[in-house]
Amino acid sequence: MKRMDRKLLALGFAVYLYILIKIILFKYAPVEIAFLLRQLHSVMEHPEIIENGLAYANFTPFFSIHQNLDHLSNTHDFVNLFGNIALFVPLGIFTRLSAKGGLFTALVLSLGISFSLEGSQLLLSMGSFDVDDLILNVLGGLIGYAICLVVPQPAAAFQKKS
Repeated sequence: MKRMDRKLLALGFAVYLYILIKIILFKYAPVEIAFLLRQLHSVMEHPEIIENGLAYANFTPFFSIHQNLDHLSNTHDFVNLFGNIALFVPLGIFTRLSAKGGLFTALVLSLGISFSLEGSQLLLSMGSFDVDDLILNVLGGLIGYAICLVVPQPAAAFQKKS
């Protein structure tokens, strides 16, 4: 891959990560580092906040997914189910385009980034931890990777320049 292509890929990946963090952690609020620091300070002063977060966390695989599937006509459930998948499709594509990333890399990156974001939601009291989000995010990453296998022309063109 040419140096310029690598730079564009890295820039695209950085923009993707920013958007991912914005959507998952900040939802519709602006990205503010000061807010993150206040949240962290608050949790450090009141560790029971994490206990409360753990009490509301979902550690039962497929519990939320089952609920979402039962209520797909509800916009929130529909967006939660398919949004968690769609958000990580680009990660699988970036993994495949990087030329070094195989299926296992896509799986590990999807799981690692998803777990980091879910853990951040819990630790910063900015959302709730849900194991089903991990499952859906990893599925999205693997779908993105598979898209590059099924539609190999863009990936092959990108990788031939190596």
